[in-house]
Amino acid sequence: MDIIEIPLSLIEEDKDQPRYQFDEEALGELMQSIEELGLLSPIKVRTMEGGRYRIIYGNRRYKATEMLGRKTIPCIVSTTSDEMEIYLEQIAENLTREGFSPIEEAIAFDKLMNDGRFRSSLKFLSAKLGKPESYIKNKCELLKFSKAVQKLIVSGTEIRKDKLTEDQLLPLKDLSMEHRDPLALIAARDELPVSDVKKIAKLFKDKTISDNTKEKLLLKTGSGLIETWSVYEQNRKNKKAAEEAEADEQNRKGSATGSASNATSGASASGAATAATGATAAGAASNTTTEASASGAASTGYTTSQAASGAAGEPLSPSAFDGAGRAADGSSSQAAEAGAASKNVNVSDLLRKLQQELPRQTELSRSIAKLVVESDGEGQVLFTHEVDAVVEQLEEQLALWKSLREKSPL
Repeated sequence: MDIIEIPLSLIEEDKDQPRYQFDEEALGELMQSIEELGLLSPIKVRTMEGGRYRIIYGNRRYKATEMLGRKTIPCIVSTTSDEMEIYLEQIAENLTREGFSPIEEAIAFDKLMNDGRFRSSLKFLSAKLGKPESYIKNKCELLKFSKAVQKLIVSGTEIRKDKLTEDQLLPLKDLSMEHRDPLALIAARDELPVSDVKKIAKLFKDKTISDNTKEKLLLKTGSGLIETWSVYEQNRKNKKAAEEAEADEQNRKGSATGSASNATSGASASGAATAATGATAAGAASNTTTEASASGAASTGYTTSQAASGAAGEPLSPSAFDGAGRAADGSSSQAAEAGAASKNVNVSDLLRKLQQELPRQTELSRSIAKLVVESDGEGQVLFTHEVDAVVEQLEEQLALWKSLREKSPL
């Protein structure tokens, strides 16, 4: 690769090359470096008609040398005429240089993909330039912003007043144009950090906020928008918490209804079984009472059938006595015996009524036992209202017993 000195008068700039922004201060520093040390790196040119040359890369060095009044500049001469290869080489060279702005990169990438002369794919560019596809795509997203915003875009990540970094702009790229550009200008004016820009972008992406409200928000400062976002975020969290609480309550009600239904079904079956058991016990008690009554009748003059009739709860009248010296004419002994018989009948009635309630008491006992098992089991939840329901039934049973006891003459 030969390096030759070419007169500046035979060289022309490439007006179509990727880099078009030149910082005057940086250009002045380059002039001083060339004057003191000379040009350390040659520029690259390609041959044109009429013995002239066009710059492939090295525009800043060419400008600085020309401003110093130099007559010639060291050059590498390329013989390629392929526009795609030349443009890719220009981009690759500029990517290694300072001052190649993100917007210049974006325009160059977009040109390679959309200009009729190139029509390159994203994958092809990524392979040729050694850059991830996401890198190229994000740069092209910057072209969504207006020219006024693009002029403020600078390289690096430092937040500066009236300047914009790529990181500041990307959170806003998917907003509508009427919101995107004004917010970008607010970010530049108020030197908003990237984290704040992301919060504001989230606020403007919310479809529940009307466009009219968003237009009013654009009148706020950056700090005002952040305050609005804080209120919005707190309201969103409160709403979400309320919705979750309501969903939990609905789930609890559903679980309680299912548990109550199961408990009722189980209790009905238990009650039926208990009723059958109670009936058997009642029969046994009746037989025992009959035998005892029959035994007493043998000594008092009752017949077996009369004793059984008394045990069944039928009132015993004076005619129930036989003629074995037991007259029903009002003697004190007869009255005492009649009173005793009446008392026995009342006790029997009371016991029968209580016995009729025994199945319900057993049913309640089983319900309580079921709740105890559920409260001890893994993954089970015992709800207070289920326990309260059982307690209320127990209280009803106690009130019934007291009522029966108070009505009894005993």
